[in-house]
Amino acid sequence: CAFRAFLTQPGRKKIVQAVCQEMRIRFHQKRGVFVKPTTESIYERYRDRLFSIAYTVCQNREDAEDVTQDTLIRYDNARKDFESEEHVKAWLIRVAINRAKDIRSSFWRRNQVDWEDTMASLPFEEPADSRLFEAVMGLDEKYRIVVHMYYYEDYDIREIAGILHCPSGTIRSRMSRARALLKSKLKEEWKDD
Repeated sequence: CAFRAFLTQPGRKKIVQAVCQEMRIRFHQKRGVFVKPTTESIYERYRDRLFSIAYTVCQNREDAEDVTQDTLIRYDNARKDFESEEHVKAWLIRVAINRAKDIRSSFWRRNQVDWEDTMASLPFEEPADSRLFEAVMGLDEKYRIVVHMYYYEDYDIREIAGILHCPSGTIRSRMSRARALLKSKLKEEWKDD
């Protein structure tokens, strides 16, 4: 009865749920079992990464926000046993990429304004950052995704190959071609300045 009265006070139920979840996690960690993190903790940890990878594919802020939200909803509904935190991260990125491709290829998205129109709304600390971002966004999708995962998500070639379900040699050649394209594109801009 006293516990029920405690729970009926505003905000108490969430506190108790959080404490119970934390106790469950500690219990399983002592036994070496990985526990699926809560959607709230995944949101706090990965929302920026999911948004940036989605923006890399969609090239549109609103679509990237939709992809991030859809990915988190799919995570919340997933009845999947994850092996580790890295497995969760790789799964989230794979789902975000697939969802972004789905959105980008839909009829309504193909007939929208180009990403260059939204460039003015993105904040950059340095003008060079803006030029680099513009150069990366000008690459084909297969190069953009690999560059993003390598430089922004800190995955190595083998991990990218696993996430994208491609051979490591394919990822290496895409990285090489992307670097060459970026080098020539940025060198041209440097000469123009």
